[in-house]
Amino acid sequence: MTRPGPEVRAFIDRATANFPPLGTQMTDITEVRAFFASRPAPDLPPLPVARVRDDDAQGVPVRVYDPCLREDAPVVLFCHGGGFVLCDLDSHDDFCRRIADATGAVVVAVDYRRAPEHPFPAAPEDAYTALLWTAKTFPDRRIAVAGDSAGANLATVLTLLARDRGGPEITFQALYYPMLDPARSRPSHRENDQGYFLTADHLRWYWDGYLPGLEHRTDPYAAPLSHADLSGLPPAHVVTAGLDPLRDDGLAYAEALAAAGVPVWAHHYDGMFHGFLSMAAALPEAAAACETAFAALRRALGGD
Repeated sequence: MTRPGPEVRAFIDRATANFPPLGTQMTDITEVRAFFASRPAPDLPPLPVARVRDDDAQGVPVRVYDPCLREDAPVVLFCHGGGFVLCDLDSHDDFCRRIADATGAVVVAVDYRRAPEHPFPAAPEDAYTALLWTAKTFPDRRIAVAGDSAGANLATVLTLLARDRGGPEITFQALYYPMLDPARSRPSHRENDQGYFLTADHLRWYWDGYLPGLEHRTDPYAAPLSHADLSGLPPAHVVTAGLDPLRDDGLAYAEALAAAGVPVWAHHYDGMFHGFLSMAAALPEAAAACETAFAALRRALGGD
């Protein structure tokens, strides 16, 4: 079984100590969000981006990062993680800035409605509304979708919705440790259920908030690993981490995409944990993984 190195172990322990006990002692969403709101903001200056603005995508709040002010720059529609319940535009601001800086693409970050107040299908419908707005606002540009964790679920669901609803065309999907299976049935959910930051208790609580109706737990727009037809989807890059309960969600989805004839590039990081790409400033392994991930996205969008 994979064990984290000392530096990674210490980082996991610090992150865990600063995270609430979701799904056990703390389950009320108001209390959980108050916990996060009370934490001090990072004191590091944000990575400079030429222009950052908040906008309204037909009723869905978005934040647009434009790194080079080119009229032909490609676009990445980004959906943040947080179990469909937590996080927002601010929590992923640094990550979106890094994507924009590394790819030269305009990044449109989506502030979709969150569970449990707004369960499925609010989040994917908001994301699809933002996708339509993005295609209209940035016409004739290549569009990729990207996301981490629950956001990666929404990103790949967008490819299904765009295919099934006749557009807009999506060039590429970048899926970082995707959260795809509400049944949590694969071995990694047991092997990594505790001790590596994201836990089985967290995941149960997230899915219960997002999919309170059992009838939705096999809907391919909520659970893309549940017998979804994956044919005709755009090429994908899937990142997985060995210490992540979601490890096997991502590995299984990469295999399912390949079996459906979709080109897939998969990168697995055996000693890493859930969310590690956001830790590039602190972990050299995460910085190198971000470089690989963003280079794949840049190439897919027509960069070098």
